[in-house]
Order: sequence, then structure tokens, then C-alpha cells
Amino acid sequence: MKSKKILVKICGITNSEDALWAANLGADYVGLNFCESSKRKVSAEKAKEIASGLPPFVKSVGVFLNPDLDSLKKILKVAPLSVLQLHGSESPELLQQIKSEFQIPLWKAIRVENQESLNTIASYAGLADVLLMDSFNENDAGGTGQLCDWDLAAQSKSCGIPIFLAGGLTAANVEEAIEKVDPAGVDVASGVEKKDHPRRKDLDQMKLFIQRSKWS
Repeated sequence: MKSKKILVKICGITNSEDALWAANLGADYVGLNFCESSKRKVSAEKAKEIASGLPPFVKSVGVFLNPDLDSLKKILKVAPLSVLQLHGSESPELLQQIKSEFQIPLWKAIRVENQESLNTIASYAGLADVLLMDSFNENDAGGTGQLCDWDLAAQSKSCGIPIFLAGGLTAANVEEAIEKVDPAGVDVASGVEKKDHPRRKDLDQMKLFIQRSKWS
């Protein structure tokens, strides 16, 4: 048994069926991607449909890449998001603006390339409610299936901000990742998708991933 409850986010959800399966299997969060270049992108109207159908114990996380306040405002008027995840090069000043404007929890992704990648973390103290430690890929901001550096991710915990671990997690490696990093939560997208279908989840893989994250 794990010594603490691990939270699980299933990211890149594109339809209500997969969202409800994730919820029923024990996910705590579902991620809805608004990044223009993402193959998992959803519209504000689709996000509303998905988020509105979730049970109250599962929260919707809107994933954004360097958004502006106007675009966030338009989306939040339509979709009832519980959390905003900022996955680009957003400055602490932008986080402060967003927090003041919308009064909503913020997650800040840190793309871990090397030791220097951790240098910006301190500037998000008091602004980011969660740091999401993800792998670095110069051509894609996330959902690549590449492993994050677990040793560096573990070092980030000293900042005092809860961390979620992302990047290349699957049902096959999530227990080892949790043991090494001891995060507050884990985040998976490509690791629980149907083969060659990035917009649909594999229910068996979701079940295994959630079980091994929470209860193995």
C-alpha cells in the first residue's frame, strides 16, 4: 500500500465517454487541451459538454500554451473549468494577472531539460498551486511520451509547491516513478491512449494506470 493518496490526472480527453470512464475508474482530474497545435485540442463548446457531465468529485483542467487574458475570458465564459494549467513560457507576472482576474487555481508546467530548468521554480511561489514536471521536447510542449528526468523532478519538491509528475508515464512505469519522485499526483496522456488514436483513451490502460498509481 502507498503511504499517501496519489492524485491522478488523465489528460488529453476529447470526448464525454472517455471522461466518464476516467471518472468511474478513479481519476481525480481530466485534462482538456486548448493548445492550437495539439492533436488533442478541443473547442470551448466541447469542453463545456465534457466538463458539465463530470461528477462533482472530478475536476476539469484546461491546458493552455501562452494564453492571453482575452482568450481565457472567452473560454471560461463557456466552459466550467476548475483549474487552469499553463504549459508554455508564461511569466510569474502573467500568472499574477490570471489569478487576480479569474480567482481560479493555477498549475504551471515546467519542461525539464536540465538542472537549469529548475531555476525558474522559485519565481512561481505563491502563484502556482501545483507545479507539473514534464519532459522537454523542442518540437512539442507536451503529450510526447518522452520520460521526464525523475531525479530532477524529485529535486523540485524542495520548492514547497505540490508537484505532479508527467512525461512518458504508463501503467508499466508509474509505480517506479512514484517511488522515486514521491509526487502529489501523476499526469498521463499518450500513455493511456489507443494505439494510433491520440483522441481516444484505452480503457484497460486507464484502469491499470489508475489502479497502480493509487492502490498498488
